[in-house]
Amino acid sequence: MYLVSLGEFILLGVSDRPQLEMLLFVLILICYTMTLLGNTTIILVSWLDSHLHTPMYFFLSNLSFLDLCYTTSIGPQMLVNFCSSRKTISLAGCVAQLYISLSLGFTECLLLAVMAYDRYAAVRCLCLQLAATTCLCGFGNSMLQTILTLQLPRCGQNQIEHFLCELPALLKLACVDTSANEAELLASAFFFLLVPLGFILVSYSYTGAPVLRIHSAKGRLKTFNTCTSHLAVVSLFYGTAISMYLQPPSSYSQDRGKMASLFYTMVTPMLNPLIYMLRNKEVHRALFKEELSKNFPELV
Repeated sequence: MYLVSLGEFILLGVSDRPQLEMLLFVLILICYTMTLLGNTTIILVSWLDSHLHTPMYFFLSNLSFLDLCYTTSIGPQMLVNFCSSRKTISLAGCVAQLYISLSLGFTECLLLAVMAYDRYAAVRCLCLQLAATTCLCGFGNSMLQTILTLQLPRCGQNQIEHFLCELPALLKLACVDTSANEAELLASAFFFLLVPLGFILVSYSYTGAPVLRIHSAKGRLKTFNTCTSHLAVVSLFYGTAISMYLQPPSSYSQDRGKMASLFYTMVTPMLNPLIYMLRNKEVHRALFKEELSKNFPELV
């Protein structure tokens, strides 16, 4: 054990199983690199190809930007700690990581619901208003959660049983009753997880019948691919987040919480662009067109 100042936290992670640290370092480095490449590709393609200037790709670009920022607020710190014997994070760094990651996570919860609504939002200014509203709600709720959590007395405890400064793990450090905080967190999880998920499911239940009535098999397939891609991303994100946050932190399982956090902070942002790109012919055509214009500009 090493000495730390009062303004620092120790991120224990898997320090009790050091043989896992190098394996996790490699896996997270791969996930982070692929997240940067995949999400940057979606943003650039959506911006450069005028055929993709639609509500769907506007929101998809926003989702990719959120994923880039989300993983960057967490991934580099994790990688440094896996390679270091001194697994600390400053108080300011912990506050920043908690606030930013919560803000982006809450915003993504709402944005995925808005993406189920994008077929009604054909007006550009409405798309901007919806995106701005998700950000305001996400960042506002994150501010509330961060303040309520950090004002709890910890009685000198500074060892976080996690890879990162996450809300349930920080609540476990409190040396007072946290029932009110837990109730408030469950209420927020209900609003930001179950309500958007319910909206998405209802939205797609209304979409199903019209899709089946599309006479063109090509049209049905295109709509089906778009819907299944979105639902796959929704299942990955909401599934792990619900398993993490829709339980009282007092019953929080440390090992399960660590694995769930790794999944929705590093794996899901890596898979999102793969899911959308692999099943989306419009993105394939845009990528092909960009590659063609780069290598054979006279043909474009």
